[in-house]
Amino acid sequence: MKASVLFAVFEAMPFVKTGGLGDVGGTLPVALNAVGADVRVILPKFATIEQKYRDAMTHMTSFTVQLGWRNQYAGIEKLVYHGVTYYFVDNEYYFGRSYPYGFYDDGERIAFFSKAVCEAIPHLDFQPNILHCHDWHTALSPVYLREVYRNVPACQNVKTVFTVHNLRFQGKFAGTMLGDVLGLYDCPPARDQLLQGDAVNFMRGALNYADRLTTVSPTYAGEICTDFFGEGCNDIFNRRRSALSGILNGIDPEIYDPAVLPTPFDRDHLEGKAENKRLLQQRLGLRVDVDIPLIAIISRLTDQKGLDLVNYILPELLLENAQLVVLGIGEKRYEDTFRYYGSRFPEKISANICFSEDLSRAFYAASDMVLVPSLFEPCGLTQMIAMRYGTLPVVRETGGLRDSVQPYNQYTGEGNGFSFRNYNAHELLDTIRRAIGVYQQDRPAWDTLVQNAFHTDFTWTVSAKKYLELYQGLLKN
Repeated sequence: MKASVLFAVFEAMPFVKTGGLGDVGGTLPVALNAVGADVRVILPKFATIEQKYRDAMTHMTSFTVQLGWRNQYAGIEKLVYHGVTYYFVDNEYYFGRSYPYGFYDDGERIAFFSKAVCEAIPHLDFQPNILHCHDWHTALSPVYLREVYRNVPACQNVKTVFTVHNLRFQGKFAGTMLGDVLGLYDCPPARDQLLQGDAVNFMRGALNYADRLTTVSPTYAGEICTDFFGEGCNDIFNRRRSALSGILNGIDPEIYDPAVLPTPFDRDHLEGKAENKRLLQQRLGLRVDVDIPLIAIISRLTDQKGLDLVNYILPELLLENAQLVVLGIGEKRYEDTFRYYGSRFPEKISANICFSEDLSRAFYAASDMVLVPSLFEPCGLTQMIAMRYGTLPVVRETGGLRDSVQPYNQYTGEGNGFSFRNYNAHELLDTIRRAIGVYQQDRPAWDTLVQNAFHTDFTWTVSAKKYLELYQGLLKN
């Protein structure tokens, strides 16, 4: 039986993207269709979607979604983009806002979307046999599918897959939402599995109800079964280990292609990478010298990303013959630290407290190393994107970082980056110093590592085949 999959996701590039979820929502369906699935995507019709895409949408249908005592309009708009059919759930009250998240009624907005996904299934122009939900924004859909729509013919035989992209964000709200918004207080199975103390936990719904659970790297799938990484849900993961698997994310090589930069290069012609470095140094006011190793941080500035380790070693890192460039926004303490050091040492550190896709590509193209010393990292795309530009990652061995970065072995020359194990600032500093030493003292070894990074395959093809196997196995049951 062919897998006909409805991908429910809150973000999908190029329509909306605030992080890695948007990359996955916009690129994995293309790869899945290429290996033989029929995947279509459903997401909110946000006001921030560019007008050119909104103008290309066609209205399919509309219906009412009951949310507690509320009866809310939902329209379905359709657009085919890069061979993938996208369905957009239209509701101006919930989605006609300046940003996808961060509002007082996020719980209600996201509950609406989760239920609208199920309500939409009988109205679509194809019949899915699998509903694949992503992260807590869609975690109520498997609950609604079983408890509210089980007798709807189009929904009766739909299997569910739920992918955890980041377990830290679970969607926890006041317990009163269970009846007032979700309309599930009088459903004992849902009530028992959604409530966590006095709070409703959206993600626990999918973790309990979905037929299969996946996360975005094999290592993370094991980590979340432990107390430290399990974020209060490890009891469910341990109980459902047989339904849990980890499939490493990928990237679209055409989106991240150094050959299409204003100053292009590829793995056989690295002169352009040196020129990108010179141009970035000049642009940011750093000392212009292509022989100085350039280290980048391209990240949300949060504690998850290991930035407390970076802050701790900055005074010592400044003593090294290296430069640091930072791009990102986040917690004030990290923003302020980077701004301070950037103002004190402008020829060595450039703090760019913003986010820009164009500037991020310039950083990847110009840098020699990228730091990803995360406390935890479900998958991480930064290290994959960096290697696409011949930039070597320096990572902590956790989650997808461990699965995607092979540490340099000085005896065999193998590896595509550098790594350290323990969450320790001086292990990070020692690893950076080791990388700087190879760059400055053993250039042939460095060049080999760069070529290894260029040749590492992070396309979606391998992962897409694993998802297809999961789908087909689920349909046989």
